[in-house]
Amino acid sequence: MRITSELFVAQLVRRVFNDGGFAAVGRKGADAAGAIFILNRDRLGEVTFFTPAIQSLVEDGSTRLFMREAACGEAEIDARLQREARFDPDFWIVEIEVDDPARYLEIVEMGDPKAV
Repeated sequence: MRITSELFVAQLVRRVFNDGGFAAVGRKGADAAGAIFILNRDRLGEVTFFTPAIQSLVEDGSTRLFMREAACGEAEIDARLQREARFDPDFWIVEIEVDDPARYLEIVEMGDPKAV
């Protein structure tokens, strides 16, 4: 069983701040099981957008896994989140500013051995 979305977000924010980074909750979703979307900005202002990994690709459901989304500009990311809001309005948006998001997130790629 995995931890609630609220606890995951609180832990993520605390870890980022503890390491000297910045984190902010842009949208609060469902406490227990809301999907979590992560926007990461690096020192150069480049944005990387992480979405929940596709559940059918994930072997074990106890860990929250994330995938990089192809949306590369802020306008594309905003459009993606607007579509998500029409589909499922109970999602979270967390913005972090760190150089290495993989330190805080479990990231899978399509060919990753963590994915089935």
